[in-house]
Formats: sequence, C-alpha cells, structure tokens
Amino acid sequence: MISEKDLKCLIEKVMTEYAKENSNLNDMSSASPKIEDNIDDADIKDITAKPIQEIFYVPNPENKEEYMKLKAKTPARVGVWRAGCRYTTETMLRFRADHAVAMDAVFNDVPDDFPAELGLFSVKTKCKDKDEYLTRPDLGRVFDEENINIIKEKCKKNPKVQVYVSDGLSSTAIEANVKNTLPAIMAGLKDYGIDVGTPFFVKYGRVGAMDAISEAVGAELTCVLIGERPGLATGESMSCYMTYKAYPGIPEAKRTVVSNIHKSGTPSSEAGAHIADILKKILENKASGVDLKL
Repeated sequence: MISEKDLKCLIEKVMTEYAKENSNLNDMSSASPKIEDNIDDADIKDITAKPIQEIFYVPNPENKEEYMKLKAKTPARVGVWRAGCRYTTETMLRFRADHAVAMDAVFNDVPDDFPAELGLFSVKTKCKDKDEYLTRPDLGRVFDEENINIIKEKCKKNPKVQVYVSDGLSSTAIEANVKNTLPAIMAGLKDYGIDVGTPFFVKYGRVGAMDAISEAVGAELTCVLIGERPGLATGESMSCYMTYKAYPGIPEAKRTVVSNIHKSGTPSSEAGAHIADILKKILENKASGVDLKL
C-alpha cells in the first residue's frame, strides 16, 4: 500500500509534468500564424458559382460522359462523393450554401420600393409580419376592410382578366422574374384584345388571396404571379396561378398553374407570352384547372 508521503510525491510529479506540457502548448499557440480579422469577400471562393449540374465529384468513374449527360437533365444531387459514411467537405458546404439561398428567399421581404418601380400600388393581407405569414396560411388568403377598399378604389371594375403580383414564399423569385414576365403578359393580352384590370402587388399573399381579389373587382379571370416555395435547386422559381370566376372557397382543382419560371427553367419573358396564351384559352373555354383541356 502506497504511503501518504509517496502519494504526495507522485501528485507533485504529475502536476509538474502537466505544467511543462501546458507551457509548451502555449508557446506553440503564440508561434502559430494569426488569422486576419478582416477578410475580403473577393478572396473567398464562391462554391455556388458553378451550376450543380456541371460538378462531378466521383473519383475514377466508369463512364463520366454518360453520368454528366444524366446530371444535365436534373438539378438533383447525383454524382457526389463521400468520405467514409459522410459527405465530402465541398459537397456539404454546397448543400449548406444552397440551403442558405432558400432560407433567404423565404425570410427576406421584397424591397418596399420594388412595386413602385413597376408602377404597382401595394396592399397587404391580414398577416402582420413574415412569422405570422409562415405560421398562419389562412390569414395570407384574406384582407381586412381597409385593404379591400384600396383594391376596389384603385382597380378597374369588372375586367376580363385581373393580373397581380404577390411575394408568396420567395421574394427572390419576384425580384428575379416579374420585371420581364408581367410586361410580357400585359402586352400579350393587349395584342389579343382582352380587357385587363389594374395590376398591383400583394404583400404576404397566398395563392388563395386571388379569390378575395376576384370577388372585390368582379374579374372574370384572375391571375397571380407568386414566389414558389424554394428548394435546393433554386431560390428564384416563380409560379403563375389562373382561376376562372374565382370566389372564396373555390376548390384548388379549379386553378391552372405554370410553374418553374426562372433562368434554369422557363425563362421569364417566354413564360409571360405562354401565360397570355393560356389566359386567352381559359376565356374561350370558360374553364380553368381540371375543367380546362389544353
């Protein structure tokens, strides 16, 4: 059995060795290069600059050419690699970066001056902020009396087609596409000789808000350009929903939709011309959604 004196000597020896090791670590830390506090963004590699379809991480593939043909047809994450049972660092960083783009698209607001740049007046649904918009979809489909009155006062009464813009679940999509899509729709409808209402912007709007708008202005056909829920492929995707003789409570199956309007999907100007053509066909057939045969 170890004596008390021997135990004290052992403890002193251990503490002395620990102090020496700690001193060496401190010396190494002080000798290591300092990390600059101010790093220029230009010095940081943008890992999202290259489309995911053009990136191939698999080492020594059997047939890279065929794999790249597959990747060109989908924004899905095929042709990535792993380190053990985990993603490689670059694959994970790209995932995190694309996820951040999607988060920004949802949580950022369309700039206050953006609608005015397009000559649009603005109204708001019953949602008081973005948090309520995300947690209360029902409030994003209705307006209070003040905003309904603004719509009635500023919009043309009983138009054949009422077109408006809404932020939806991607403010980024609206900023990226509306400047080309909306004028193309308006020009197309004008060429067809179709009476169009006064376009405007709806903040915190869900698709169903078009039903209350249709009722307020007396439109035969209502059309909304709205930001889609973003994914990892893009945060800029916009959709267009069209409903013939919409009213509050109308079944969702009565809506016709054109989706994936973005630079890697249907280009915004091309989408505008296509939407104008569909609106014309809806009026001719007096039907939309599952009742419309295109």
